[in-house]
Amino acid sequence: MQATTSHQLGSAPSSSPAAAPAPLAFGRTDLRGRHLTLAELKQAVPRTAVATVSTAEQAVTAIIADVRARGFAALGELAAKFDGVAQDHPRVPAAALAQALESLDPTVRAALEESITRARAFAQAQRPADVDLPIADGAVVSQHWIPVRRVGLYVPGGLAAYPSSVIMNVVPALAAGVGSVALASPPQKDNNGLPDATVLATAALLGIGEVYAMGGAQAIAAFAYGVAAGTTGRGDGELLEPVDVVTGPGNIFVATAKRLVKGVVGIDSEAGATEIAVLADHTANPVFVAADLISQAEHDPHAASVLVTTSARLADAVERELAAQLATTRHTDRVRTALSGPQSGTVLVANLDQGVAVCNAYAAEHLEVVTENAAAVAARITNAGAIFVGDYSPVSLGDYCAGSNHVLPTSGTAAFSSGLNVTTFLRAVQLINYDKAALSQVADHVVTLSRAEGLPAHGDAVAIRFA
Repeated sequence: MQATTSHQLGSAPSSSPAAAPAPLAFGRTDLRGRHLTLAELKQAVPRTAVATVSTAEQAVTAIIADVRARGFAALGELAAKFDGVAQDHPRVPAAALAQALESLDPTVRAALEESITRARAFAQAQRPADVDLPIADGAVVSQHWIPVRRVGLYVPGGLAAYPSSVIMNVVPALAAGVGSVALASPPQKDNNGLPDATVLATAALLGIGEVYAMGGAQAIAAFAYGVAAGTTGRGDGELLEPVDVVTGPGNIFVATAKRLVKGVVGIDSEAGATEIAVLADHTANPVFVAADLISQAEHDPHAASVLVTTSARLADAVERELAAQLATTRHTDRVRTALSGPQSGTVLVANLDQGVAVCNAYAAEHLEVVTENAAAVAARITNAGAIFVGDYSPVSLGDYCAGSNHVLPTSGTAAFSSGLNVTTFLRAVQLINYDKAALSQVADHVVTLSRAEGLPAHGDAVAIRFA
């Protein structure tokens, strides 16, 4: 997920001798001299409190049930409750999309277009090739990649606006060849109940015309189950057709909703409250490390910022820098809350071997490696949504203009989930094409195996073709 940078390019923040920053409760865990199993490492790393996750699940379950039962009427009430706007129907008019694009600041448009160009190049290179394998004479086994029919793309909009997330969702979906694309983003009181104007402009720039002013868990529910016409409470309303795949980042409620509807629809991953881990040794620049930890902490009070380091001196320096930079960053209170939570802190390790083990156990959404021989160390990381190598590949680059995707798995799910990419929107379908002669070559084997499994009718289905 992306971060809003708080310092101008070329003016990296640093501690001032005259400054007296307030103490920061940035936790510290010392694993030096401890030999822990993988299960113990997973328990030792900073994480969001279990009670927070449980509370979110209860609230989201109720929201999903309400949207399924009452459709647009429920969506309207939830928009009033959470977003403070009145709406009969969440569909954004085509004229509003066109106006947003027309009014877009030219410099912002240029930045968006550069981001789109890089993301599109990487997405198009990701599409896997079809396979047609002649496995024997008259026998061909194939695997063809086919796009899903329809997708629902979520773009957050609570504490900040995220036009970059429009790009990250839409570009790989279009590169995959998806034919029906719907996008949702929370309504904004200061934009006449429509999503953020730059979000709308970016959707229009990418040719997306089906956009909804819907936020949070209710948007995920509407995409997953669809909403019938005539559920606005007035007897009318345009149908919102269900989708096959839901993607996009969001807060803990959005991530929970995606997890709860998984199986009804496909999802990219549980891309919840953002997190960054930095694996650093004594060579790392504490000013850069602190700035990167803050860059992700400004997303959300539940954001996680974790430093894994072999150097206690670096850890001390980073803590001083965090306190100093808090004084100048825009979202001071939000960042302080995130950095002070149980999900953030420093983990001291004996050496880089232990540091790599800790990072693989943590499975960060974003992992920066700032060590000697950073590329070689990064190659040892197996569990991360995205890995940023060296001093000049900060997470903020990936948030906007690296060409990579910033919709990534969080909360340790990077151990088994991938970041959003073209294959998220594709299905691998296998085709089997044998002629009679080719089938005859394996007919006896099929019969033998079917009997070994106690399923003789399977073998009969082959034998009958040669009776």
